[in-house]
Amino acid sequence: MGVGPSTKETTLHHFRDPLLDVLETDQDIDLTGVIIVGTPQSNDEKYFVGKRTAAWLEAMRVDGVIVSVDGWGNSHVDYANTIEEIGKRGIPVTGLSFIGTQANFVVKNQYMDAIVDINKSEAGIETENVGENNMNRLDARKALAFLKLKMRG
Repeated sequence: MGVGPSTKETTLHHFRDPLLDVLETDQDIDLTGVIIVGTPQSNDEKYFVGKRTAAWLEAMRVDGVIVSVDGWGNSHVDYANTIEEIGKRGIPVTGLSFIGTQANFVVKNQYMDAIVDINKSEAGIETENVGENNMNRLDARKALAFLKLKMRG
């Protein structure tokens, strides 16, 4: 299953990333950084990148994490694993992902209780409209609100 045009972000979207914009302008948090992780093909590598990302975040002593993914299906395996590895270390974690009409993940765990669905199409599916199902500012604000709630306990 590939990622269609409606879930692909344009270059302009990356230059004006709504999540970074929301995080860097919020007075309540201190944006520590951005970690970019690929989506490996093999399951062993999927679990490896999740563990390494979580270990890195733990070493940085972050107070909370927002994990976003620009794919679904097989990409949700490493997405879920990374969120689980972060959560197992006691770090509050929320996320953003395309979910749509599938209304569920291929795999799921107890730490995936505050994921914002970035689907925008009325039918809840990937469409042929470039960028239709991208994360926007409202999605980013929701994810940050979930994270703040989790950080408060």
